[in-house]
Amino acid sequence: MKDLAIVARVLGMLLCMFSAALALPLVVSLAQQDGLWRLYAASGLMIAACGGALWWRLRRQSRDLLPRHGIILVTLSWVVLPLAASLPLWLALAWAGHVLSFTHVYFEAVSALTTTGATVIEGQDALPLSLNIWRTFLQWIGGMGILIMAMAVLPMLRVGGSQLFRAEAAGPIKDTKLTPRITETANGMWGVYLAISAVCALAFWLAGMQPMDALMHMFTTMSLGGLSPHDASFAWFDSPLLEAVALVFMVLASCNFTLYFVALRRGKWFALWRDPEARATVIALLGGGLLVSLILWAKGVYAPLDALRYGMFHTVSVATTTGFASVDYPHWPVFVPVFLLLLSGVATSAGSTGGGIKMVRMLILIKQARRELTRLVHPRAMQPVLLGRNVVDNRMIFSVLAFILVYGATVFVLVMALLLTDLDPLTAFSVVLSSVNCTGTGPGTLGMDVGYGQLSNFQMWICTLGMLLGRLEILSFVTLLSPAFWRG
Repeated sequence: MKDLAIVARVLGMLLCMFSAALALPLVVSLAQQDGLWRLYAASGLMIAACGGALWWRLRRQSRDLLPRHGIILVTLSWVVLPLAASLPLWLALAWAGHVLSFTHVYFEAVSALTTTGATVIEGQDALPLSLNIWRTFLQWIGGMGILIMAMAVLPMLRVGGSQLFRAEAAGPIKDTKLTPRITETANGMWGVYLAISAVCALAFWLAGMQPMDALMHMFTTMSLGGLSPHDASFAWFDSPLLEAVALVFMVLASCNFTLYFVALRRGKWFALWRDPEARATVIALLGGGLLVSLILWAKGVYAPLDALRYGMFHTVSVATTTGFASVDYPHWPVFVPVFLLLLSGVATSAGSTGGGIKMVRMLILIKQARRELTRLVHPRAMQPVLLGRNVVDNRMIFSVLAFILVYGATVFVLVMALLLTDLDPLTAFSVVLSSVNCTGTGPGTLGMDVGYGQLSNFQMWICTLGMLLGRLEILSFVTLLSPAFWRG
């Protein structure tokens, strides 16, 4: 119980910090005079009160966080914080005439914070501006990671951040020490995130978006969330220039932000392209886009220029787990949407705002497979697995193999659970893979004309679980199910 008390104390602090995020929609509501500011204020006070009461009750639990505490805290945070985010969302939606069940509202909040971008709301264009600001802002603060943001603050409150970083960070970067202090690393990553976000918003505005549209689409582009305040997504603008701007920043956000941090800190910009994961990510995105464009042109779907425009934009959008759309791409030749959905599992880097397996794991897996093939021919050959110029430790290889196994098992179990509800196989596979990869879109019956709101409550809880598992990178959650974890 002492473990849970320490975790609950920090969770109370996180809730208090999270309540401050409601200041943005509150200010917009006051400026727009839409009458929702009271709901945001009341929600913020309630969340802060709950967090403050939790912290005050357990304020004497001041032991340092251990690795086990980090795992518990990260898992609980990604379950509880969407619950807090759903309170103002539920109140504001009810005020706007959208009375949703708890299942739908929690799904919407989880989708936003995990940067999945799936939505159950119809008529998004008619929603109050402050509500759309809140929905998209949730994606932005969830993109880099709420806990990575918290790591810049918690050490000031005498709460260690290193265990949180190892539990929250994606892939092998959790073992990378960029600076002597975790707080400095967290500040650096968020500084880079803020800087690129500001440039992105400015680029959208200069390319023709209204200021508030530019701000909201910056939130969802940099987070690779893809939630748009318009039902038609990017089709609402019908602008090749805006699509090109979004494409550039989606590619930037799909790469490891620690590379930008190191480049700024040391002035070594050439290291960006020399990084094998970043190089593979960009090649996969642009190469996949060219392949899709060629297929669309060869199949007679579009003329060459239109095929290049739509093929590149939608490939980058889906593969980076963003999910913006300017046409009804699920109705393209079936190879394309399935290919894009599979690509979304690997075409983002660790340390980015994207979901899925991550490119670095696929590179390690491919190199390990190549080593095993070599051993079949030369059993005594000594061939280390190299990632760039660095030798990959065997423990990391085993970790990647374990992750791939658990990832595949998770997708299989969730798909079978949906098939029990008589959902057609293609839709079951697509929504599960979209949820676990935090993509929020996929082929099947869930095209642009059919929303997630048409799923049953049980089906939506399966998707919600998939999004949470995907954001937690599965292994953290599975670790909690191990009896050995609780015996320590």
